[in-house]
Order: sequence, then structure tokens, then C-alpha cells
Amino acid sequence: MTTASRLPEPYGQGGGANLADILERVLDKGIVIAGDIRINLLDIELLTVKLRLIVASVDKAKEMGIDWWEEDPALSSGARRGELARENAELRRRLEELEPAGDARKER
Repeated sequence: MTTASRLPEPYGQGGGANLADILERVLDKGIVIAGDIRINLLDIELLTVKLRLIVASVDKAKEMGIDWWEEDPALSSGARRGELARENAELRRRLEELEPAGDARKER
């Protein structure tokens, strides 16, 4: 007489999803994890920490309207170039304001 085993099958065997499948699904659909941590002392709120975590692919994040990394100079070379171009234009403008005053001194 044989009895069915009640032990679960090891990972990687059978029809279960593997880590790559789960990760692909999470990145494709996106997942939001939210939570608040509050520290109170005698009904006086001392500290509140709000945690919000979104895990999604870049395409899914853009689809949701999340693209802050494109404008962050620390994360985007395009944003870094844009920031340098703005700074360069501002410095040129300030230099042009100072040069006419310098030219008038030379003519005296």
C-alpha cells in the first residue's frame, strides 16, 4: 500500500513558478507596498514615518506617470547636460552684463 507524500516539492520542480517568472510578473504589473510607522508616548505622537515603495519596470513606471529620475542630474546624463547648459547660459548672461562696464573703463 502506498501513501501520498505530504511534503512540499522542492523549488524548481513541478509546475510551480520560479523566481524569474515572479519577478517578470511583478515588474510587468507593478506592486505598491505602503505602510506607516507611528511612535506615540502617552497619546502624544512623537514620530511618524510614511513608507511608500513601488516596484515596477521603467516602462510601467512611465506609464503610471513616474519619471523623476529623468530630471535628476545625479541619475540622468541628459539632465546633467541640461543643468550644465542652464548654468552656462546664466554665466554667459552675467558675463555680458559685466563686460560693457569693463569696456567703458577701458575707453577712458
